[in-house]
Amino acid sequence: MREPALKILVVDDEAAMREVLSARLEKKGFAVVTAETGGEAHSLLEEHPPDVVISDVVLPDLSGLDLLRKLKSGNPHRPVILITAYGTVDSAVEAIKRGATDFLTKPIDHDKLLAIIEAARGEILRRRELSRLETTLEETGRFGEFVGRSAAMRSVYDALETLAASDAPAILAGESGTGKELAARTVHALSSRSGEPFVAVNTAAIPESLTESELFGHVKGAFTGAVATRQGYFEMADRGTLFLDEISEMPPAIQPKLLRVLEDGFVRRVGSRKEAQVDVRVLAATNRVPEEAVAEGQLRSDLFYRLSVFTIVIPPLRERVEDIPLLAHHFVRLFNDKHQSEIDGASAETLEALTTYAWPGNVRELKNVLERAVIVARRGWIETVHLPPFLRGERRSEDSVTIPLGSSVADAERTLILETLKQMDGNKTQAARVLGLDVRTIRYKLRAYEDET
Repeated sequence: MREPALKILVVDDEAAMREVLSARLEKKGFAVVTAETGGEAHSLLEEHPPDVVISDVVLPDLSGLDLLRKLKSGNPHRPVILITAYGTVDSAVEAIKRGATDFLTKPIDHDKLLAIIEAARGEILRRRELSRLETTLEETGRFGEFVGRSAAMRSVYDALETLAASDAPAILAGESGTGKELAARTVHALSSRSGEPFVAVNTAAIPESLTESELFGHVKGAFTGAVATRQGYFEMADRGTLFLDEISEMPPAIQPKLLRVLEDGFVRRVGSRKEAQVDVRVLAATNRVPEEAVAEGQLRSDLFYRLSVFTIVIPPLRERVEDIPLLAHHFVRLFNDKHQSEIDGASAETLEALTTYAWPGNVRELKNVLERAVIVARRGWIETVHLPPFLRGERRSEDSVTIPLGSSVADAERTLILETLKQMDGNKTQAARVLGLDVRTIRYKLRAYEDET
């Protein structure tokens, strides 16, 4: 990604020195402004805040050390390089003590000066990015598209902020519906790749026989049905971010190929002998504990270690119930716009019902419940009568499942899934929410039970 030019302020009362430094620095791609005096420099700090200051120690109206003090009081992290024709060890030590990045004597060693600036570049860009991220974190409890001000979510925001300022891969873990894709989109939007593609892929939804082709692409005739050459998701996401959801469900045979792309940045389309280089930031997600997926052989340990430079766990809604009123208000406004409703908000009784429910489907389930409530209520307040029966305390008499003592884990799981599905009137999505499972897992289990009979 192309980085914006660093802005450098050169302060020196000698016109020749200002001209030489400006010419050399501009030739290297820096944006340069100059000042003849300390006062002029101080004015420019307000008009054109620089990333780096290069200042003579001896100025007509104040010393470079006094200017250094003023600079550090306004921005303690800004690199300041002092130069002088009268260098002494004492003055160099004093400059460094007061926060100068370095101290050079005239005639200037321009290669050394450039080396000092380049060494500071990484820190400058990180702080520039962090400053931009700080403005995104609103005091109202929003961070990107996330809503919540609980301690649990603020911890997540801090982690996402740190991740966004880097280009490292990461694993986003958490139960279904907690917002792992939203977290990935937030990281992408706040990163230096924000202007490039964000490509989201549910790896569990891709047929195993097509996974390699979908990820890496294929050439015409590579296999039956390959009627045209096609880009894979990695090429689609070039220069941007690729979000791989349910990474632990990826076929084992594909995982080493994914690892190779992460290691060297080259992809080969199915049926092709040529490789293409891609610049892709990969964020992966799983609704399982990643270490458990590794222990059970579903996720290769080497792939896990390569992806888990960062591992961020998105907490379930039941662990941040204090965010529910704020989320409810946010969703009401969202669905008022979508459905042209005139809902004022949720009543106290409704909020009580919302905050005492366990939310196995997490924020996604809360969002769906509130969309339904907005549609049903249309205007005024959302009362408990507008909520689904399970939130109104209307319990079924048969809402418990009995598992005989001595049942195997497999038998217990089968009984629990089948009985829950029965109580949900065959609604697989609702059964999945109640059990805290992905609906795809429910379908897979049911097919397996049918095969056993």
